[in-house]
Amino acid sequence: MIIIFPMQKKEIITIHDIARKAGVSPSTVSRVMNNTVPVADNKREAVLAAVAALNYRPNILAQNLVRGRSMAIGILTQNIASPFYGEIHQGIEQGLKDSGYHPLFVVGNWHLPEELVALETLTMRQVDGIIMLAGTIPDERVRQVAATTPLIMAGRWVKGLEQQCLQIDNIKGSYEATCHLLQLGHRRIVLLQGVLNHGDAVERRLGYEQAMREANLEIDPQLIIDGQFTRQSGLLAVEQLLNRNVFFSAMFAMNDEMAYGARLVLYRRGLRVPEDISIIGFDDTVQSAYTTPPLTTIRYPMFEMGLQAAQAILKLIQGETVILPLLPTQLIVRESTVRYHQ
Repeated sequence: MIIIFPMQKKEIITIHDIARKAGVSPSTVSRVMNNTVPVADNKREAVLAAVAALNYRPNILAQNLVRGRSMAIGILTQNIASPFYGEIHQGIEQGLKDSGYHPLFVVGNWHLPEELVALETLTMRQVDGIIMLAGTIPDERVRQVAATTPLIMAGRWVKGLEQQCLQIDNIKGSYEATCHLLQLGHRRIVLLQGVLNHGDAVERRLGYEQAMREANLEIDPQLIIDGQFTRQSGLLAVEQLLNRNVFFSAMFAMNDEMAYGARLVLYRRGLRVPEDISIIGFDDTVQSAYTTPPLTTIRYPMFEMGLQAAQAILKLIQGETVILPLLPTQLIVRESTVRYHQ
């Protein structure tokens, strides 16, 4: 049996208690605490001594609400445990450092009902600004929130809020990934794509198709398989592909997570990477340099995206104009891709 004892109610110390202890008026206490009007040294010392004796802690939340600010920036993220989002979170924290604002994280998990609840939580808490990390909330709802609260959308384009959207060059990144495999002599290149209605997936497919067309290669529907940007989905998709006995020599996975899943199922089927199948991913999360073999990938500037988003939201809160760059990607060549030999 577990017995829960009621907590003792903590006594709340007010400026009136301090005033009585110090032998001054409440207004004098307020002047000393806020450092707004000069106060005689003996009265200031008496107030500070009373504060220490009573172990007074000011209610920062109440003070900020009186000033019309919460000093909180709401972050609607998708996966709090993901290495990908973790680096973006670190960038946000760095961007808010020493600003007086603190991040308040809520999670949507790429599930619209959860995202809407998370967004409602932030608006009810009257955060001073919101950074949304992609997601599936309809554009109209995003525009409604942006009309009343400073908002930066990271990793997604929203019509009507173009100046507040921070993105990477997905098309260029996936084009470079596919060209890397083509330059190694591969022609049968699988595209392991992510969530079909996701903006990143749409743009990365465009880059793949552009590179294939420029190489005078037809887009083979058999070589395009669907995943969900997760390891498990990558494993299942490639397993189904192998069951159909479709020939290929290389694979472009739209993110590193799916590449990890693909690598595992190839290993289980006795196919070697890169000797039999070359794999390239997208993101360059921390562990991609430590897989076996280390993963060739397209670096997504995750930390930089978080940093830029945080700096931009602070400017919006101050009423300043923001100019958000299209963040570049970078090809990182490691040991998971090699020249094709028949």
